[in-house]
Amino acid sequence: MKKIIWIFVTLLIVSCNNEVKEYVTLNGTLKTNGVEKITVQGRGFSKEIVVDGNGKFSDTLKVTDGVHAIVNGNDRITLYLKNGYDLNLKFKGEKLSNGISFKGNGAETNNFMENKRSFYMSDLAKPKTYFKLDKEAYEAKVNEAKSLLKGYKDNAANLDSIIVKMDIRNDEMFFGYIESNYEIMHENIMRFAKGKVSPVFTNYENSKGGTTSLSDLKGKYVYLDIWATWCAPCKAEIPHLKVLEKEFHGKNIEFVSISVDKPEAYETWVQMVKEEELGGVQLYADKNFDSKFITEYGINSIPRFILLDPQGNIVDSDADRPSNPKLKELFLELGI
Repeated sequence: MKKIIWIFVTLLIVSCNNEVKEYVTLNGTLKTNGVEKITVQGRGFSKEIVVDGNGKFSDTLKVTDGVHAIVNGNDRITLYLKNGYDLNLKFKGEKLSNGISFKGNGAETNNFMENKRSFYMSDLAKPKTYFKLDKEAYEAKVNEAKSLLKGYKDNAANLDSIIVKMDIRNDEMFFGYIESNYEIMHENIMRFAKGKVSPVFTNYENSKGGTTSLSDLKGKYVYLDIWATWCAPCKAEIPHLKVLEKEFHGKNIEFVSISVDKPEAYETWVQMVKEEELGGVQLYADKNFDSKFITEYGINSIPRFILLDPQGNIVDSDADRPSNPKLKELFLELGI
């Protein structure tokens, strides 16, 4: 009888240990000083987690399974939460967006997501990385990227099914875009390769009065920003562009923004230039996206940035955005 009771108790203990918790446990230590709380956000979900004076935090959350974000002000990073997960978070830098490595139940899926996030923030996720290569090098680079991503998946055999579906869709969209656009984009890049003479614009309206042509700017590097008042990604670059323009003001470079707004948005452009105190040279294209300068460059999406040398030759026909630190590095390398 005692033996039967002992077996029953043992089975009960095993059963309790295998019971799936109906909540997520998160713990970790931030590398950022002075943070008093972080917020975990998901679809229809938000919870603040207290951070102690040493940067440590620990809490439980009852969530709807899916992608969530850890947020600290404007700094954020995504992770996948599922009730039953017990995750320890090790932050790679002072910013959340510097990345996280995970341990514990749920770590496999989240470390896979972190690997994919790193990939899509790298040069391998930039179409230009592929489009600038000749056919043989392009095919090798695509195979390199696909092999790297396959390795991530091979090392995460027990991914959550939701992440598997999202991952397949994302990769199909990315490589589908690369493979279907390579020929025409490669041709355009070769046509507008470094050192080639740039197409020109003539007599574009200047917000400060009169008109400006590209020929008026010869003798200086020219950083062109093709944008419109309705374009959210364009407007997101404005603060970064202001910082660059201020830092390089008076040096051998002109920052020129060309609006491709349609005539019905002309007054909106005038007001935005004034209210946002936009610096540099603010121009209004003569025929929006149908302007000769725009069509010659094959621009069909914005923002688009172009860097020209003092002779009007192309340095980069698809230059980095102002928010990318590599742009400033290029300016310094050129001696601007």
